[in-house]
Amino acid sequence: MSDRLSTLPGVMDPVEIDGTGQRDGHDGHGGQVGNGAHTGTGGHGGQGANSGTGGHGANGDGIAAGRKPLALSASRAADFTRCPLLYRLRAVDRNPEPRTRAQVLGTVVHSVLEDLYGLEQEERAPERAAQLVPLAVERFYAEDSGGEVVPLSGRAEFESDVAGLVAALYGVEDPQRFSPASCEQYLLTSTSAGTPLHGFLDRVDVAPTGEVRVVDYKTGKPPHPRFRDQAMFQMRFYSLMYQRIHGVLPAQLKLIYLKNGSWLTLTPDLASMVETEASLDRLWSQIEEAGESGDFRPRTSRLCDWCDHQALCPAFGGTPPEYPGWPGTRVVPAGTPNLSTGE
Repeated sequence: MSDRLSTLPGVMDPVEIDGTGQRDGHDGHGGQVGNGAHTGTGGHGGQGANSGTGGHGANGDGIAAGRKPLALSASRAADFTRCPLLYRLRAVDRNPEPRTRAQVLGTVVHSVLEDLYGLEQEERAPERAAQLVPLAVERFYAEDSGGEVVPLSGRAEFESDVAGLVAALYGVEDPQRFSPASCEQYLLTSTSAGTPLHGFLDRVDVAPTGEVRVVDYKTGKPPHPRFRDQAMFQMRFYSLMYQRIHGVLPAQLKLIYLKNGSWLTLTPDLASMVETEASLDRLWSQIEEAGESGDFRPRTSRLCDWCDHQALCPAFGGTPPEYPGWPGTRVVPAGTPNLSTGE
């Protein structure tokens, strides 16, 4: 039996993600985590925290000096699958990319929804949600240099767009009927083989009977049916992380597309999680191999038209920056439940 997909219209403390302790700017899931006090098994091939070989600036253990070891997020996994060079520039080189209006719109909407679910259940009326929007937009301009991305001349339209996306949530569900178990929860875990996984869960709901639902908000349009694989992959990735930490397989994963008030749900099962775990182990082995050799080759596709790194890509006549060396593999504590045995 495989997991079931349906469409309908209409636990750990955060650690350093992008050098600032915030989500990265690509999709809210960073590729680099802090080097905390955790111990445990390393990556594949018996590699621990000092796995990988450094390029220039590497220390005696082969790790690039001053770099923080990496874990795998759903977005960085998608990057490497799409184009290994893109993964390198984002996760290893951490080459800056300009923030876009679409990205910051998503960030502000997520902030409003987190504030909304921080209120008492009976206070979460649509009118109260609308009142939270100007406060979040003001924080965006005052604390996050919002004017660099959305000029003040476009502030009113931006605020209106935020308000519309927040209001759309009420066409999908009623926030006054339940209270989430957590919002914006950062998870860090590993597969049985030691592949380090991390990411943020927008929301986790737990029913009185114990069933778990993991929810992710999207402010863009839902994908065309031909391109749903990436959405399903992200959902399975989140489900696997939750199961590895809590020992409970979520009963449902739900992607809410606020732009048109639609949603995508997935009911995972053990077989699909075992398959997902194995695929992530294979992918991380490939990433470590590329990291040790420095060989991250570009892979061209139609998505290259929207890539910010063409000037650094040999496929477009560019030259990548000097390889800074592999930062190493993040070590995650052992002892999370075994996916195959439940032990």
